[in-house]
Amino acid sequence: MLKLLHFPLCPYSRKVRLALAEKELEVAAEAIEPWLYRDDLKTGNPAGEVPILEDRSRVICDSNAIVEYLEETQRGHSLLGKESSQRAETRRLIAWFDKKFVHEVTDLIWREKLIKRLRDKATPDSAAVRRGLANIHDHLDYIGHLFDQNHWLAGEQLTLADLTAAAQFSVLDYLGDVPWDKHPAAKLWYAKIKSRPSFRPLLADRLPSIRPVTYYDDLDF
Repeated sequence: MLKLLHFPLCPYSRKVRLALAEKELEVAAEAIEPWLYRDDLKTGNPAGEVPILEDRSRVICDSNAIVEYLEETQRGHSLLGKESSQRAETRRLIAWFDKKFVHEVTDLIWREKLIKRLRDKATPDSAAVRRGLANIHDHLDYIGHLFDQNHWLAGEQLTLADLTAAAQFSVLDYLGDVPWDKHPAAKLWYAKIKSRPSFRPLLADRLPSIRPVTYYDDLDF
């Protein structure tokens, strides 16, 4: 059986969890706080970060390495896309949300408001949070544009582009920091992916010290 080490409110861990669920793979998932996991976490990943996937004697770390590994080793429909052009677009959007979006939004909100509080026992930088809240609108507009052109972000089928974006937005939504009502097209996209069975475990995640907003697990938000 596959084994996954993850942090429930980590967007990269959530991307892998969504991919595993969409592929209907059985996995033993262990939730941890990486900064409390001592040096033995570095046995699986020298960077000391999650997610980490164990497949028998193989250990794979980094969320993109893991999802590509699943694509290569597991049967079932591809989450990258059917055609080479769609696979290229999927990978482009994965990079967009894992890099550009993280730099401009996630790290300025999620890392400041949640990770600094849990790991560092520190207060967020309010100026950084304000920048992230301002930047998020352009990305929601972009999601709305992509969704208006297709049934999903990278084409006519759900791909890892959708899972990557949804994983990022879901941790911000937990904190109540996504202005969905100002971006109806993006809200329709998120409602569509939020209603999938693969998303249910994410909606059940709770941190004892930080509770989600009331509508976090509401499919009719």
